[in-house]
Amino acid sequence: MEQREEEKNKYSIIIPTYNKRLNIALIVYLIFKHLMDVEFEIIVVDDGSPDGTQEIVKQLSSIYGEDCILLRARLKKLGLGTAYIHGLKHASENFIVIMDAHLSHHPKYLRSFIKKQLETGASIVTGTRYVQGGGVHGWNLMRKLTSRGANVLAQTLLWPGVSDLTGSFRLYKKSVLEDIISSVVSN
Repeated sequence: MEQREEEKNKYSIIIPTYNKRLNIALIVYLIFKHLMDVEFEIIVVDDGSPDGTQEIVKQLSSIYGEDCILLRARLKKLGLGTAYIHGLKHASENFIVIMDAHLSHHPKYLRSFIKKQLETGASIVTGTRYVQGGGVHGWNLMRKLTSRGANVLAQTLLWPGVSDLTGSFRLYKKSVLEDIISSVVSN
């Protein structure tokens, strides 16, 4: 019997956290619920949360398995971009998913990301808030305007061909993400 294509690919899901004790268990549960037949690991990069996030992740690791839930803690808050880079250093699978821990990136869409990548062979699949049916929940008007404004400005100046440059819900081929990170200089 031929193995399904998505079962051949393996995924490292990187989730940066800071004070996400109340969200992380739900996110992990939803990932397992929506990716039952997919091989993956979840890498939680916690930036020294004082609220007990790391203790919750350790409990989740004992429940789901230390090979499935990896805590890669840092001593203090060092920022989102460096958290993704830190997580990538610990990723063992051939595809990388980055997502936030705010529950604004619902794990139910991970299956669609995987399907889109398999159909197209794309090196990057990105989620967007700015298409029909897209959006965010729980943001105040100022945050929505700031995000939308940044994306309109980027669209006008850069013509990137994607509708959401400020979101961080993406699937990458690991080698492509490593190449991107190694070629970008950022402060």
